[in-house]
Amino acid sequence: MYKKSFGLSEQLYQYVVANSLREPKILTQLRHETANHPQARMQISPEQGQLMALLIQLMGAKKVLEIGVFTGYSSTCMALALPGDGNLIACDVSEEYTSIARRYWQAAGVAQKITLHLAPALKTLDQLLAQGQTETFDFAFIDADKGNYADYYDRALQLIRPGGLIAIDNVLWSGRVADPADQDKITNTIRAFNQKVAQDDRVTVSLLPIADGLTLALKNL
Repeated sequence: MYKKSFGLSEQLYQYVVANSLREPKILTQLRHETANHPQARMQISPEQGQLMALLIQLMGAKKVLEIGVFTGYSSTCMALALPGDGNLIACDVSEEYTSIARRYWQAAGVAQKITLHLAPALKTLDQLLAQGQTETFDFAFIDADKGNYADYYDRALQLIRPGGLIAIDNVLWSGRVADPADQDKITNTIRAFNQKVAQDDRVTVSLLPIADGLTLALKNL
């Protein structure tokens, strides 16, 4: 994915950052450490993290679901935006990646707000549903394996309360979704997912050209 909003000139992107980004020092440190990681492309952009934090604050969200943690930039952004009694359920399968996240959660003072489930996310989501947590979450962020996006979305929609918000990352896939000549399996999977959400009358939807594309789906009342 893009580590900054693509489609902007470098000059314009730097202007946007200079005139809007208020990145806490701990997030800057995490972003710089992740930049040296072999999978650094999975890092969300700082302006995207700031937008999601703003949305959480705007909603007065207290309970957040994250599907795909990586090194913890997005979860740290969101946890910092939650009130003291807020709770973030984080889903990932990598002990290696999330060990970095855990270190930064501690450093940022948000570890007590985060519960990490190291298991396939669909298993965790089904457990949450079985535990009676349907419609108890305010906000969900999906940023994991693209082949399961549709299933993650359907589970998240059950877990989110009416008026809650789901944010889905990488929906522009470096612009490849708009290229009809690109028939890659993952590209087609994301195309199909985008069409699914666009046609879903259970939500009000907006696809934002920020970072690698961020869809916001508001669960209708």
